[in-house]
Amino acid sequence: MSRAATDPSAGTAIDIIVCDDHPIVRQGLTRIMLRAIKGGRVREVDNAQSLLDLIRRAPSDVVLLDLGLPGRSGLDVLRQIKQERPNLPVLVLTVHPADQYALRTLRAGAAGFLSKKTAAEELVRAVRMVAGGQRYLTPDIANRLAEFVEHPTDRPLHEGLSDREFEILCLIGEGMETADIATTLCLSVSTVGTYRGRIRTKLGLKTEAQLIHYAVRNGLV
Repeated sequence: MSRAATDPSAGTAIDIIVCDDHPIVRQGLTRIMLRAIKGGRVREVDNAQSLLDLIRRAPSDVVLLDLGLPGRSGLDVLRQIKQERPNLPVLVLTVHPADQYALRTLRAGAAGFLSKKTAAEELVRAVRMVAGGQRYLTPDIANRLAEFVEHPTDRPLHEGLSDREFEILCLIGEGMETADIATTLCLSVSTVGTYRGRIRTKLGLKTEAQLIHYAVRNGLV
């Protein structure tokens, strides 16, 4: 879906892709962009493959990406976008807590991270900034980054997990079985089993119940 839009403040058109699997959220984001930005266009997709296909067919200025896409990890999609289009700014917009996901998305190449509870004005400001080649960080995320640099050893054990291990831990915390996780992340069942073992070892846990309890206790669900 493509609709016209303009940026009067910058004087240039901005091409935006909104990727979210929830129609109401996706359409709401599109309306916000259309009201605030003029010229260019806003296009909508509801899954990772459609997003990648669209990016490959036509250039864009900004991608608004939801992390919770069906069938594939949002972090995985973000990494692939940055491999194929390293100069394309991706603004992550999600319900996941910033203190758990912001650093990982930024390390994966995101130009910014925003909660879906963000006010429309802040979202528009973030889109304009990343379209202009800047990063967008809220004060909370900036403080989190500062703490990470100042106290690199004073962190919970799960921050030492790889992105894939972290994703699997979060899905375990939601109660998903190995086969369901494999389907969600496009991995084999045996590969997910191997990751589960690595996660238990790194966190010093012995059982699946302990993994679930850890994820819940640390706000990863």
